[in-house]
Amino acid sequence: MTRVIASLADLGLVRRAPHPTDGRQVIVSLSDEGEQVITGEAAAREAWLRGKLDELTDEQRVTLSSAVGILNGLIAAEEKA
Repeated sequence: MTRVIASLADLGLVRRAPHPTDGRQVIVSLSDEGEQVITGEAAAREAWLRGKLDELTDEQRVTLSSAVGILNGLIAAEEKA
């Protein structure tokens, strides 16, 4: 994990700061550049999915909508268990 955090810090994606009371620990936070990368990646995934959904027929959209309802029901049942 130390190497991963160091690599992310070297890329400017995270900031490391010493823990205020425990010298053995380091506080890791997302940098502004890291936030931009995450936001950009999320926007790219959303744009890709939107494009794919635009390619569906009306019938496929109805089927997908039904499937989403079923999946949400399964998740809700699992959360109650």
